[in-house]
Amino acid sequence: MSQDAPGLVDRMDDHQVAVYLIAMAAGAALGLAAPDAGPGLEHAINPVLAALLFVTFLQVPARELLHSLRDARFLAAALVVNFAVVPLVVAAMFAFLPADQAVRVGVLLVLLCPCVDYVIVFSGLAGGASRRLLAATPLLLIGQMLLLPLFLYVFMGPELGDVVEAGPFLQAFLVLIVVPLAVAWALQAWAGRGAAGRKVSDAATTTMVPLMAATLLTVVASQVPKLGGNLTDVAAVVPCYVLFLLVMAFAGKAVARLFRLDTPGSRALVFTGATRNSLVVLPLALALPEPYAIAAVVVVTQTLVEVIGMVVYVRAVPRLLPEGAEAGRTPTTR
Repeated sequence: MSQDAPGLVDRMDDHQVAVYLIAMAAGAALGLAAPDAGPGLEHAINPVLAALLFVTFLQVPARELLHSLRDARFLAAALVVNFAVVPLVVAAMFAFLPADQAVRVGVLLVLLCPCVDYVIVFSGLAGGASRRLLAATPLLLIGQMLLLPLFLYVFMGPELGDVVEAGPFLQAFLVLIVVPLAVAWALQAWAGRGAAGRKVSDAATTTMVPLMAATLLTVVASQVPKLGGNLTDVAAVVPCYVLFLLVMAFAGKAVARLFRLDTPGSRALVFTGATRNSLVVLPLALALPEPYAIAAVVVVTQTLVEVIGMVVYVRAVPRLLPEGAEAGRTPTTR
């Protein structure tokens, strides 16, 4: 039995993309077959997501965070692509979004926040510098939580202040970021002092793929029943999400060249610019008043589009940024 468990974990790690697609398909089937389970599943989102982020942070040693601050070039590029380039791309797309305010809020919530979980997996599959991206995760999280209210104000105006309250944002930041990060670093400290702590830490890190699959299944199953008569409005944002993925591939490459990153760093930068933090902002969308309920479905729709897009990215990004093309140089032909 002890040999079977690691074997299963290894197989799941080797086939992560397939596992995630199956989880989303299962979630959609569950949501359609048992729509009454939706409200109960919504309550499970925060706990399973907090567990997922805990495991993600567990892979970021505290010293790595300090080291990431010294990797000034990559960190600056990641901040620029996520908090300068992405808002400009979203601004260019904004006029083409459906007029429904709830739909627009959902799109803004998801597109303005960089991903911090499965982006690391997909970046690694494409040969990106996943460790550097992983180390930058806490800073990207803090940055998006600080800047998101400002971005929403700029795009939607002061009237949004009557709709979006600070409480859910602060609660999400505490429950999904501060607590998992603190517990992860506490476990790291324990692991550094003895074998028992290392054993617990090693066991926890093996749950990454199952937790991601559980999160995707729970999120999709809880939101599919809400589609109802909103299918047309939700479908209208799908082309925007596809266009965003296309544009950010080339925008990320341009920023990577501007900062003269090496090939692994450039690939990681493209992924962090393209993947969005739908899972973490979903609780914020769920906290909106009832007239804005569709915003949560709009957020989840982005996840469905993005995971499929990441399957394409894993194959396309190495071709977009081949080995030897670092620092803005084109590889020589022989």
